[in-house]
Amino acid sequence: MLYREAGQFKSSYASDQAIFPIRQDKIGIALILVVALLVVPFVASNYVLNSILVPFLVFSTAAIGLNIVTGYCGQVSLGTGGFMACGAFFAFKLTTAFPDIHIILIFLLAGFGTALVGIVFGLPSLRIKGFYLAIATLAAQFFLIWMFTQNPWWTNYNPAGVITAPPRALFGDFYITGVRATPVGKYLFLVCFVTILALVAKNLVRSALGRAWMAIRDMDIAAEIMGIRPMMAKLSAFAVSSFFIGISGALWAFIYTASVEALAFEVTRSFQVLFMIIIGGLGSILGSFLGAAFIVLLPILLNSAPAMVGIRMSTELLTHLEFMIFGALIVFFLIVEPQGLARLWQIGKEKLRRWPFPY
Repeated sequence: MLYREAGQFKSSYASDQAIFPIRQDKIGIALILVVALLVVPFVASNYVLNSILVPFLVFSTAAIGLNIVTGYCGQVSLGTGGFMACGAFFAFKLTTAFPDIHIILIFLLAGFGTALVGIVFGLPSLRIKGFYLAIATLAAQFFLIWMFTQNPWWTNYNPAGVITAPPRALFGDFYITGVRATPVGKYLFLVCFVTILALVAKNLVRSALGRAWMAIRDMDIAAEIMGIRPMMAKLSAFAVSSFFIGISGALWAFIYTASVEALAFEVTRSFQVLFMIIIGGLGSILGSFLGAAFIVLLPILLNSAPAMVGIRMSTELLTHLEFMIFGALIVFFLIVEPQGLARLWQIGKEKLRRWPFPY
C-alpha cells in the first residue's frame, strides 16, 4: 500500500521520463544517501569502512564502466583489469609530475587518458564481435599489464615495481590519500564522488547516445539502417566505459590500497568485475551496485561462516569454495534470471505496486 503512485500525476514529458518518476523512489534514495553520509561514518568501524564499503564503492565504479560497454552496447570486454591499471598508473604519473593539480582533476584526467586507450583497443569492435572481440580485449589486458610491469618509468623507477599514492587533500586538512587520510574521510569522498558518477552514467544511458548503444546491442544491422553510425556508437561506448574504469583504477590505487603494483590488475580482476555485472544485472546501473555488493560481501561471509558454526577450514579450501560458488551463481543467474539481481528488485517493486491484487 505504501508503494503506490496513485495521485501522482505527470504533466510533462520530462517528469514522465525522470530518473525516479515515483515519489517513493525519490524518498528512498534520499534516505539511503542521508544514512550513508550522516549515520554510517559514526557507527561503522574502521574495518567496515576500509575493507567493505571503500572497495564496494570502487568496484561499483568499475562495474558501471563495464556495464556501459557490455550491458548497454553489447560489446564483450575482458580488459577491465588492464584499463583499471591505466587509470592507476596515469594518476600516479600525473600527481607526481604535477603535484599542484587538484586530486579530483587528477582522477578525471586519468579517466580521460584511459578513455583514449579504450578507443584504441575498441577499434577491433568495428570488424569483430562476440567471442572474437572478447579475445581481442583479453589481449589488451595482457599487453597493458606487461607494459606497466616491464617499463620502470611508470613506477618512477621504483625497484619493487610498486606505486604509492602521495598525500593529497580534497580541501584544507581533509586528506583523502596518503598516510594522513582517515577511513571516514576516504569513505565520505567516495560516497559523494561515486554518486555523481552514477548519476552521470544514468543520464548518459538515457540520452540519444545511450539509445544508440542499446540499438547496436539489440541488432546492429537494423540500427545502421535506421541511421545510427556503428563506429561512433561502439567507440563512444568503449571511451565512456574506459573513462569510468580508469577512474575506478585510480580510486583503487589512491583511496583503497594506497600502494599497488600492476599485477593487482591481472585478468582475475577483469573476471571479477564481469561477474559483478552478470550477477547484478546487465544493462542496469543499479545492477552494478548490487553485483559489487554481492562480490565484496560473499568472500567475507564465506571466510566467517565456518568459524561461526565451529568448522575449521584452510584458507586454500575457502578460496576454492569461493571460485566454485561464483561459478555456480553465474550459471544459476544465466539460467534462472539472466538480468540478475536488478531484475529481481524490479519484479519485487512491481508486486508491491499491485499488492494485494494479482497480476
